[in-house]
Amino acid sequence: MNKPHSGHFGNLSPEMALLGQLYAGPGHGYDLHRKVVRTLGEIWHLSQSQTYTIIKRLERQGDISIQELPQEKLPPRQLLTLTPVGQERFLRWLVTPNRGSIRSIRMEFITRVFFLGQYFPEQLPSAFAMQRTETKRNISRLETLHDELPEDQIYNRMSLDLRLRQLKTAFEWLDFYQVIVLNKFTKEEN
Repeated sequence: MNKPHSGHFGNLSPEMALLGQLYAGPGHGYDLHRKVVRTLGEIWHLSQSQTYTIIKRLERQGDISIQELPQEKLPPRQLLTLTPVGQERFLRWLVTPNRGSIRSIRMEFITRVFFLGQYFPEQLPSAFAMQRTETKRNISRLETLHDELPEDQIYNRMSLDLRLRQLKTAFEWLDFYQVIVLNKFTKEEN
């Protein structure tokens, strides 16, 4: 598996959820959509039409290739395959922590943990550690901003205070679920 990428990913798009499903092997768009909805549906609220739009974008980007499979008396079926470019992009994303915002933790981090558990469970402790570090860094950054705000900037203070409280709760949440997730994979190995 590749080393962590120095930059961040984070367009909060379900692209990686689709690439992650294809990492296991080729598939068809409808089946891919169903897998994402079944396994990650509370994270990514993805319609079938959105899935096909993203598939087209992934093909344009070179992340997947599409092979037309003829069917008798029906339009051809499309078999989607992860390209080497798409595989490299997915694997790089898999080991890159998100910046530590609540939304990115809720969406990207949980998706990342899902696929690490499927493909590289030995990387889960590292993923949690990196995310804790990023979250802690974001908390420190927001605390500094909060402390430097003039007292009369009540609305900015309110916003920063809410974000800080959410991130501190997320930090505790990371500790809680790290134990649960790692125990799950320890039990499965035995």
